Amino acid sequence: MRQNIYQTLNARQQQMLEHISREGELRIAALKQTYQVTEMTIRRDLEKLEETGAVKRTFGGVIFVGKDIALQERAGILTEEKIRIGRHAASLIRPGDSIFIDGGTTTLQVAKYLTPGMNITVVTNALNVAAELSGKQIPVLMTGGMLVEATSSLVGPIAAQNMSGMAFDRIFLGATGLNVEHGFSNSNINEAEVKQIAIRQSTETNIVLDHTKFGAKVLISFAPLSGAHRIITNRLPDEGLLRACKEAGVVLEEATE
Repeated sequence: MRQNIYQTLNARQQQMLEHISREGELRIAALKQTYQVTEMTIRRDLEKLEETGAVKRTFGGVIFVGKDIALQERAGILTEEKIRIGRHAASLIRPGDSIFIDGGTTTLQVAKYLTPGMNITVVTNALNVAAELSGKQIPVLMTGGMLVEATSSLVGPIAAQNMSGMAFDRIFLGATGLNVEHGFSNSNINEAEVKQIAIRQSTETNIVLDHTKFGAKVLISFAPLSGAHRIITNRLPDEGLLRACKEAGVVLEEATE
């Protein structure tokens, strides 16, 4: 029953659910600004999301009530698109690479498509990524740190300190939003810090995100458009964002298979 409800959500509602699950609580005014739609549309979206049982409407806003299963809930959203993105991203990794994969349902798909026994080293702050790689005969190093339950990610001073002494050939990061002015954004300040350190320590930055993230702006900008070398997505953005990416020197790759 739960899965069927999630499959009836439109792209904006799917993105909104992920946004609310990360933030915990949001006001209607903030949702209007982020998604650039009317208050009536936001209220209809929230009514639909409440049917999933994952959120509860409040006076003037919404709260997330499914923190304990947040990652699993998001895993059921845009699954086929995320699989294509993950498969494409994994194909970019070369023998001998040291890579970093952060937390999220799209980045998890990158780990799923790594070939067992591949001659690489994976660093991650994500419990689900580490679990996925268990048994694949691939060396995995975890950052350590404080657990964010909603995303199964490790963050904070311990993660930051450990990552600051590492060097990555390629990194694969998720993002909650992407627009021209705000760049790549995330709603959790601690997760954003991990992303910023990974970018600083890497030769090549790859951002993996589905098309519903285009045009969205959430709380914390962790990198400008020019901060990434490549964006891997399931569908190319509109002309304005496409042009801005090109001007910033970012390669956009569409995962179609």
